[in-house]
Amino acid sequence: MTSDESAAARPLVYAHRGASADFAEHTRAAYLRALADGADGVECDVQLSRDQHVVLLHDANLDRTSDGTGPVAERTLKELRQLDFSSWKGVRIPEAYGPRSDQFLTLPDLLNLLRGAGRDIGLAIELKHPSPYQLKLEDRVLDVLRAEGWNPRTSRLDNISVTFMSFSPDAVRHLRKFVPGEFICQLVDDINVVGIRRELGLGPLTGGAVANVMKAAQLEGERILNACEVGMAGPGITYLREHAGTVSRWLGSGRRFRVWTVDTAEDVALCLGLGIQEITTNRPAQVLAQLQPV
Repeated sequence: MTSDESAAARPLVYAHRGASADFAEHTRAAYLRALADGADGVECDVQLSRDQHVVLLHDANLDRTSDGTGPVAERTLKELRQLDFSSWKGVRIPEAYGPRSDQFLTLPDLLNLLRGAGRDIGLAIELKHPSPYQLKLEDRVLDVLRAEGWNPRTSRLDNISVTFMSFSPDAVRHLRKFVPGEFICQLVDDINVVGIRRELGLGPLTGGAVANVMKAAQLEGERILNACEVGMAGPGITYLREHAGTVSRWLGSGRRFRVWTVDTAEDVALCLGLGIQEITTNRPAQVLAQLQPV
């Protein structure tokens, strides 16, 4: 069996924000480690800077993953590049993965890293909402990709296969105008009001209101998948466990599944048993080792 045949016989493994169990998420080091680990693809979250650059960050605020504070959308790219996005992890970065000052990435930066992989590689781009720039985020991402030579019909850019993801049904519908549905993933997860309040630092009333909006988005996302309006379903691993009937129906309808975040041997086994096609994990080396034929 060739290496390509072996990969086809198992789920594809995408590195969640890079090899983010090893290095700070979304950093140069995390993505270079993922490539070295042999990941089939990498995942990234994107936001817009104040001067409309597409930058790789999960949170709308800088506080958790940098030595800065406040909204990402209020900083220019030059200002963001002056911040430290790796020291919070407390891990030494090997010299080969670049200095601390070179860890922050834009989408074009990541594309350049992936071009250097020397093999075909997948890129899953998650568009983060709510965004202060609303659907301009999607438009800017597509503009960047087109400028780099991306082919919308095949969703290929050199050796890179690009797919798009969002929890936002509005974002998914907007992308569908420009990208074939087979390359779009509707993300879904259950809404936990207490968890949302804690994560966003909101009071009971505001937190409840935000949760209601998110619950409505979840229901619309499920409708989009029920109606087969896009080709890919993106449930979290907890959703996969707790909604067996829905998962079975979507699998039966031909939806391709990309499940996040699959980080334990038990969760990998669950995905294998269900016939999941793609696994997104913070630990690509560990998951790939488990998937190797005995």
